[in-house]
Order: sequence, then C-alpha cells, then structure tokens
Amino acid sequence: MKKLRVGVVGLGHRGRHLFKLVAMFDDKAIAAAACDIIPSNWYEKQWLSPAPLAEMFPEAEFYEDYDEMLEKANLDAVIVETGADIHAEFITRAMKKNINVLTDIPVVANLQEAEMLWKAQNETTALVSVGANPNEQKFCVLLQEFYKKGLLGKPYMMEAEYIHWSLPKSAETIHLNENGDWRKLLSPIRYCTHSLGPLLTILEEELRLVSCFGTGPQAPDSNKDDMVCAQFQTDSGCVVRLMRNGRCRAYVSGPYWHNYRVFGTEGYMEKIESMGDAHIRYNSMKELDTKLKQISGEKMPPAYANHPKAKEAGHGGMDFAMVDHFLDAVLSGGPAPISLREGLAMTLPGIYAEESCKRGGEVMRMRYPWDPDWKATFD
Repeated sequence: MKKLRVGVVGLGHRGRHLFKLVAMFDDKAIAAAACDIIPSNWYEKQWLSPAPLAEMFPEAEFYEDYDEMLEKANLDAVIVETGADIHAEFITRAMKKNINVLTDIPVVANLQEAEMLWKAQNETTALVSVGANPNEQKFCVLLQEFYKKGLLGKPYMMEAEYIHWSLPKSAETIHLNENGDWRKLLSPIRYCTHSLGPLLTILEEELRLVSCFGTGPQAPDSNKDDMVCAQFQTDSGCVVRLMRNGRCRAYVSGPYWHNYRVFGTEGYMEKIESMGDAHIRYNSMKELDTKLKQISGEKMPPAYANHPKAKEAGHGGMDFAMVDHFLDAVLSGGPAPISLREGLAMTLPGIYAEESCKRGGEVMRMRYPWDPDWKATFD
C-alpha cells in the first residue's frame, strides 16, 4: 500500500507533537517534511521532546519557507499547526496545489477568511479535514450513538464549559491562556470549537442566534475578559449555553475541564469533570430503568481503547484517532472525517459571539458561507 508523504507547518509544541504522531503510522505515512520560520524549533531540543526534531527524523526535510516545502517536498498531505489567527492562509495555499489538508481549529479568524476557504474548496481536488480532536473523545462517540438509537430524542437545551486554570505570571509555568501566542490575543469565546464541536454532531441544524456577555478583565495586567458566556439558539429553538475563560483561579478538577450537558425530549446525557475525575452519565425514557447511569469518563475513543500506540499519543488517544481517520480518508479518497463545513459551523459562532459581546450582548443572527443570504460582514 502506498505510504502518504505528510508535512507539518508550524513547529510549536502542537506541531512537533503531530509530526511525531504521523511517524507512529509507519504502515500508512511518512513524516516527510516540516516547516517553521524559526529554525531552532527543529534543530534544538524543545519542551517535552527527548531530542531535536531534526535529530529524531534525519530523513525528513526541514524548511523555513512554506511555499518551498509545498513545491519541493512532494507531499500528499499537510497538517496546519500555525497560530489559529493565520490557519486559513496556509490551508488555502495547500489547497491551490491540490495537497490534502488536516487543519487545527479554530479554522478561520474572521468572516472574510470563511468566504475565502469556502470558495477555495470548490476549486481544488484536495480533501480538507478539520482537526477537532474533542469530536473523537469517548463522550462524543457515545453521544452520537445514543442519539442515533433514539435514547435522547430531540435536543432542546445543551450546555458546555471549557475552563483552564491559569497560574499567576510569577509562577514557573504559565498556562497556555496566559502566554504570548494567539490564545492570549483572542477573546476567550473565540476558542469555542472544543465545546461546540461535540454538541453540533447531534444537531441537524446550525446555530443561528447569539447573545454574549463578558466579565471584563479582573486583573490590572489583563486587557480581556476573564470569563465569557454566550447563549446560542437554532431556528427550531434549541438553546446552547457556552462558558469560556481567559483567566481562572479555580483549580477544581486539574488544569482544565470540559463539561457537557445535553437535554433531549427522551433523555439526558452529561460529561462532568470534578477533582481530576470525569464521569459520563445518561438516562432515557426509552429504557425501563430511567435512573441516571454512570459510565467511565476517560477520553479514549472506544474503538482505540486497547490500542497500545493510542495510549501513548496524547490527549487520551483523541489525537491518534484524529490522525488515523484523516490518513484513512486520504488513502481511500473518502470524505473528510470532519468536513470544512463542520469546522466552520463550530468556528464562526465564536466570531459572532465576540462581536455580540462588543455590542453589549446584542442578539445577532449568524450566517454561514453556504447560506443564500451569506455576506462576509456583520449587520
């Protein structure tokens, strides 16, 4: 079987991790090339790496220029791991050369980029998949299974929280929400994809209305909201509440936690993380015993539970499943595991929510590039 030549652009911690992860699929892929404008990211030992990337992969090619890598490395696929504020530019340049893309999330930084990507997709033969690894987690897999079986009925209210504990700047380690990358620059609600992604897998319609409020900065060294809460609604009336933080002083369940609650006409399902443990619970009016039932809440996708490599791959096996599904899709010529449309549907609500927050919580109607009345501007 042909092995795919895969490259990575952006060699921060995440990009280096995925480059090494691709190499774990030695029956399907070759970690062939990597690109970063800072050469030390590949020839010097970096955080959490046993050796410099170039030393670990002596046969790989390393580039400072992205276009040169796309032109010379003979790639079948590229993984975009630049900052989220510039994902779209790198996705588009690969699409124009018909190179398959796995891009991290959020997918775009503004409405104009959403329009650009949507048009570019229609002009390429490349497969574009979105790396929303929370959609691979056990909770999301079970949520879809229970929904398809009719155990939940029609969702009418859903909630999600994605909270990161943030250490003070005087601490030796500063969490990702506090460091100098794109997460520090963007409003917290813009990083909504981890929360909305799993919930949208059982909504058969887009989020349409949004109203959002923020707390403002609660420390003199900050210039953005400590916490933000957005409330969305679909055309059929399903409400989705999302809370995100820029800074949080509550070390409740470890460095971060993802909570989800789904209320349906026939049942209920939740994933709650507390004191370092995660629990998935559900009940359904379709079953004789309607008591709340508990399931172990680890992240490992059920299909990979006994896979030795998946356990080593990070994020509880979610990253392994994500890359595996992408490689299989490229090899088979099949549909993207998570399509560009799905990626935009979980990204654009954060952009609209930020604008609503700036307008004092104004209720705004959201549009998407596939809508007849789409326009790449706010009303």
